[in-house]
Amino acid sequence: MATKIRLKRIGRRNRPFYRVVVMDSRNRRDGAAIEELGWFNPIEADKSYKLDEDRFLHWLKEGAQPSEAAHGLMKRSGLAHRWHLTQQGLDEKTIEKEMKKWVLTREETLKNRAKKATKKSEKAEAAAEEAGEEVSVEESTEEVAVESTDEAPVEEEKVEEEAVEEAASAEETPEVEETVDDAVEEVAVEETTEEAEKEDASEEEKTEKDAAENDGKDEKSEEK
Repeated sequence: MATKIRLKRIGRRNRPFYRVVVMDSRNRRDGAAIEELGWFNPIEADKSYKLDEDRFLHWLKEGAQPSEAAHGLMKRSGLAHRWHLTQQGLDEKTIEKEMKKWVLTREETLKNRAKKATKKSEKAEAAAEEAGEEVSVEESTEEVAVESTDEAPVEEEKVEEEAVEEAASAEETPEVEETVDDAVEEVAVEETTEEAEKEDASEEEKTEKDAAENDGKDEKSEEK
């Protein structure tokens, strides 16, 4: 009979809990088990588990093949390393020494993993803070740009109003000067016309007097 070491699911819905069992490889996953070798709880943060190493090794020696999930639990517990050492034909003393070394190296690897995780979290926090600062700087620059654009039209309007006022004042003063010049010219023209009329009247009077004097002289000459 081909046996297999696998995980058998129990527990309610969305709350999985597994038992490590030995069963016939032809049975379905949740079928009848030959023997229970431990349990595994994936819901907890540390993903706790427990294995009966002696029985586990017994069934491995009997030819039972572990599934991928069961092999992962063997690696975590060090049972995979122990099984590897037993397959090499080492005695129990050397196996125990090697297992102590494995425990020490395992602790170091766990510490290094924890340090890497903390560094990653710190880097992620620093990146998030930098991103927040960049966003705040961009918002402040946008606000300053908006304020400057809001103030610029007001200043331009003021400059335009001043230019219009200056142009209006410049246009108004020539009109006043022109009207004054026109009035002066009209008065001068009127004065010149009056003087010309007076001169014409005096000349006409002189001509009439001369003509009368000439007529009187002619009459006197005829009488004589």
